[in-house]
Amino acid sequence: MRAPKRPIQLVTSWVRRQPPKVKAFLGVVAGMAALVLLRAIVHDHDTLFVAAEAVHSLGISVLIYKLMKEKTCAGLSLKSQELTALFLAVRLYCSFVMEYDIHTLLDLATLGTTLWVIYMIRFKLRSSYMEDKDNFAIYYVVIPCAVLAALVHPSTSHNFINRFFWGFCVYLESVSVLPQLRVMQNTKIVEPFTAHYVFALGVARFLSCAHWVLQVLDTRGHLLVALGYGLWPSMVLISEIVQTFILADFCYYYVKSVFGGQLVLRLPSGVV
Repeated sequence: MRAPKRPIQLVTSWVRRQPPKVKAFLGVVAGMAALVLLRAIVHDHDTLFVAAEAVHSLGISVLIYKLMKEKTCAGLSLKSQELTALFLAVRLYCSFVMEYDIHTLLDLATLGTTLWVIYMIRFKLRSSYMEDKDNFAIYYVVIPCAVLAALVHPSTSHNFINRFFWGFCVYLESVSVLPQLRVMQNTKIVEPFTAHYVFALGVARFLSCAHWVLQVLDTRGHLLVALGYGLWPSMVLISEIVQTFILADFCYYYVKSVFGGQLVLRLPSGVV
């Protein structure tokens, strides 16, 4: 006699049978429900931003543990780490010349650990690096982000170079995970530590997005005006939403895999 399915298995099997439009609608509803919950629980929305940085750091800590314990970088994208280091370096520059605060120190720590991961992949663990799977051309994201930053950037009193860099790091951050998703798409199988790291990125991006969305809601749109005029305020919000949705599908399969008791995450074709 078969054991009865657990509620989470019944829900996931029902969701799996739904057409793509229904899945997208359910995802939006789940996201809105999470925002309502966060709005009720978290009163200081800056806490969400700090929490996002902390979760990102936790994800990198998992990555460091993988590199040191297993002595392999299989399944990791060097290009994604390099894009992460690039936008963090640019954001640090902007922080030093425009607004020095606690986020600057968090970014500095994250940049340091990211550079260490790059060093390990490029030199110490090069033999296990899946270079043929890490085949995303980064100029597909760097050049469009630079062009967009030249056209749409903050409308502050700083000089054009600083405003350009600010816009560039916002846009680049939103798509920096794409090479890592390409690696997972090529391998179809994601081992636990890499899956934990990417899931942590997804949670961090959601918390960061929630921070901005709740700020806009609580100020009744005045925050967008405070950010400047033109397209820039809207582009900041869109960038936060984009980077959340890029990882949403992976996070769904990660949660499903964890509740299903699977240590290795297997992705269906076309997931990422």
